[in-house]
Amino acid sequence: MRRHELSDAEWELVQPLLPRPTMERPRLDDRTVLNGIIWKFRTGVAWRDVPERYGSWATLHTRFRRWASDGTFERMLRAAQAKADAAGSIDWLVSVDSTVVRAHQHAAGARKKGAPDQALGRSRGGLTSKIHLVVDGFGRPLAFVVTAGNINDCTQLTTVMDAIRVPRIGPGRPRIRPDHLLGDKGYSSKAIRTWLRQRRITHTIPERADQVANRQRGGRKGGRPPVFDKQLYKQRNVVERCFNRLKQWRGLATRYDKTAMSYRAAVTLASLLMWA
Repeated sequence: MRRHELSDAEWELVQPLLPRPTMERPRLDDRTVLNGIIWKFRTGVAWRDVPERYGSWATLHTRFRRWASDGTFERMLRAAQAKADAAGSIDWLVSVDSTVVRAHQHAAGARKKGAPDQALGRSRGGLTSKIHLVVDGFGRPLAFVVTAGNINDCTQLTTVMDAIRVPRIGPGRPRIRPDHLLGDKGYSSKAIRTWLRQRRITHTIPERADQVANRQRGGRKGGRPPVFDKQLYKQRNVVERCFNRLKQWRGLATRYDKTAMSYRAAVTLASLLMWA
């Protein structure tokens, strides 16, 4: 096994989840292809620069695009989460946050007319994307959403929370509701607290300074401050550590993909290996 390649244990997990070929003609081994795809995003090189030991770069790119569009990577991630849930190894004290990813100039230029949103936004630093992420208590990704970099965090909390869907091995509905949510001040709003309360999700989110001042200015009518556990809030650092691990993949730390579908698939693949 070379650096950046799948171990035998990781391959045993993902092999049954890959789609079977429909044509009988010889094709490049799936493990070789997947190793080449991982190597490309780990190092951040262009597709044409992937070493020849992984086969033709065009084959790697075609297989990656096919697996990204048909949901193969998403199914593999859900299966890994389901296996962990069956073993009782998911900590449902979840944390939410976002990180900004600089987009390389090669990420621009996708077809715009009639095409879906490519999750690129212009800010002071140029084109950026943003990953909104929910992790379990061990810092493993449960769900994420990719948006343009100029999208506010609080507008995506309900979207990323609704994306949590851990299937059961055997009968039963997928689990979609965590036990508790940790978030920073960017998620402190009355609308978010109400949304979480309606779904019976307890939360630890600090108030912003302006919200504290407004509440105190109202006196008794300002209401009581929300419950905040400082010791519990310290565990929110797991989401920051998860971002650090994701950005060890140079192809994720800087976005080179023109389409949001390809970039999401790469983030899904990196998340899968955290569970595997």
